[in-house]
Amino acid sequence: MNYLCNKCNKTYKISPLRYKCDCGNALNLIKNSHILPNAQVPAAMSLWRYREALPIDADTDIVTLGEGMTPLVPIDVDTPEHFLKLDYLCPTGSYKDRGASVLLTHLKALGVEEIVEDSSGNAGAAIAAYSARAGIHCTIYCPESTSQGKLKQISAYGAELKLVPGNRMATTEAVKLAAETTCYASHNWHPFFLEGTKTLAYEIVEQLGWRAPTHVICPVGFGSIYLGLFIGFRELQAQGIIVNVPRLLGVQPNVCCPIYNAHVNKTEAVSRMPQTDKTLAEGITAELPIRGQMILEAISATNGAFTTVEDTDIKTGLATLAAKGIYVEPTSAVVVKAYQKFLQAGIITSGDQVVSILTGIGLKASF
Repeated sequence: MNYLCNKCNKTYKISPLRYKCDCGNALNLIKNSHILPNAQVPAAMSLWRYREALPIDADTDIVTLGEGMTPLVPIDVDTPEHFLKLDYLCPTGSYKDRGASVLLTHLKALGVEEIVEDSSGNAGAAIAAYSARAGIHCTIYCPESTSQGKLKQISAYGAELKLVPGNRMATTEAVKLAAETTCYASHNWHPFFLEGTKTLAYEIVEQLGWRAPTHVICPVGFGSIYLGLFIGFRELQAQGIIVNVPRLLGVQPNVCCPIYNAHVNKTEAVSRMPQTDKTLAEGITAELPIRGQMILEAISATNGAFTTVEDTDIKTGLATLAAKGIYVEPTSAVVVKAYQKFLQAGIITSGDQVVSILTGIGLKASF
């Protein structure tokens, strides 16, 4: 395996301190994947049932808490074509456990003993939990405005917590100095994190009887779900398991929606959009997504689309899901209004099979 920069085509050997190209671009992973669910591997009913498709050596000890294989349920008996992927039921309460499990397994195998990470909450909790499981010292940088429930969870795992004044962008800037000398286990920069989130695509297809849905809707900030789905569905297609890759539909808050802006304006690159106001969807406020170019390529390749939601839409979405027995954080609830908007726009049509990803549990959110 090697790292590859799609911007300047430079390759690098995999090492603990390498997380980006010398040109400043994010790196992708060059590897071979073979999707074959295997009931003989440890924790077979977790994402590790796809171990052959993950860039981890066979003799490497897996760092796992049983993440993945979350329920896929219809949103309502009257709309059986719209499914919800309940990924908030991963061990720490968010889908970020997928990436954390694969990334920490990789770093432990490299002999890493200390890491740093920046997060608006859920990724920090996941990295802290799996670091504890791996016996790796962990420092998490978070915005001061992060939900108290998430901060308490991070601290409970024994991670060192550093609170940063300002917004999410300020937190990313704050961690860069530490990342010069300490392994940066970034869920946004590190390609091994995407190797975990791609298993969402594998599970959806397997749970639907090895068929791909027409569309998948997900919240998008830095894009680790969107890109993971793109990678996973393309691998399934390349091996002939599915015929078509689903249309990938993304949702952003209207106060911080740089990808949406680039898509609707048909620009060749994602430009920074300073966050104009607070939003309930704190988990998807990314002023300048690191892998913006790759996200635009994924939109184009899947004939995807983006939309935005307001806080009033998010509150309605929370109430709608709660009335169906589902309690999620506001960032997850954006998919409810998004589904309606894509339907009204004719992007989703009657009879289309749709899967919406619910990313984080409501129990640790402050709203």
